[in-house]
Amino acid sequence: MNSMFEDLCEGLQEAIDYEKGNRDAKVRTFLVSPVKRYKKNEIRDLRISSGMTQAVFADLMGVSKKTVEAWECGRTHPTGAACRLMQILAEQGKEELPFVTMK
Repeated sequence: MNSMFEDLCEGLQEAIDYEKGNRDAKVRTFLVSPVKRYKKNEIRDLRISSGMTQAVFADLMGVSKKTVEAWECGRTHPTGAACRLMQILAEQGKEELPFVTMK
């Protein structure tokens, strides 16, 4: 608890010093790569190369098996977080995902 109080005091003092012109503001810039959009054959290939059934892949993606089937048939397309998770899986492999355990 003491450390949190000290951190708050330090942050407040930094803000006061900045407002008074006694210090520069800390700036942090984040560059985020665009989300890759996956085609139906890429989704299937990623799933198979990862050694997953549609049901397991659906669990990983947080969607239903029917949704994975629709993606792989091209009836619907994954968006947003699902595409980002596929991108991480493709680039780093399932071993790097902390919520995937192989038995």
